[in-house]
Amino acid sequence: MAIIVTTTEGVEGKRIKKYMGIVWASSSRSKSILHDIAAMLKSLWGGEIRPYKSMMNEARRDVLKQLAKNAEKMGADAVVGVEVGSTQIMPSTVDIFAYGTAVKLGK
Repeated sequence: MAIIVTTTEGVEGKRIKKYMGIVWASSSRSKSILHDIAAMLKSLWGGEIRPYKSMMNEARRDVLKQLAKNAEKMGADAVVGVEVGSTQIMPSTVDIFAYGTAVKLGK
């Protein structure tokens, strides 16, 4: 069964049988100095910085997959109340993280 990952407090049509605890995942990412230079130049006239957008989207997908795997290792069926965020570790390096509550579902 695939792990359900949701930002809601529950899963529609299911009841939470057991709260298993907090589960989390994170990924630190950076681009090369060449991407940083290109991004700085792009920021002078504005617009979307596509390499960073794709890096962040890929990191979010990877973190949510890892979150589901970590919940599965705990024996959970779902992760509820999921939050996703990011923080700068150092210039040009970002940490993407996600956390929520691993739960066992019933009917």
